[in-house]
Amino acid sequence: MAAPALRLVITGRVQGVGFRAWTCREARRRALRGWVRNRADGSVEALFIGEAAALEAMAEASWRGPPVSEVRDVARHPAEDDGSQDFSERPTV
Repeated sequence: MAAPALRLVITGRVQGVGFRAWTCREARRRALRGWVRNRADGSVEALFIGEAAALEAMAEASWRGPPVSEVRDVARHPAEDDGSQDFSERPTV
């Protein structure tokens, strides 16, 4: 059975500030699977898969991000479990 999933698109000052590395640490700490990547438009996109409470905690944490980031928006999108086995960084799209 597929686990709950959530896709976030985070905008603001989120590239070049360690946002992807921070996201990996935070997602792993919450036992989430999925991935994070930069997008050509300057945003960061992430897919989180796991327990509903952990997904909500990660979505809330994404509003803060790492210390030097300046998050302007966190857009939530429905998603499906893509079968990711861990949490990783993906190349920019």
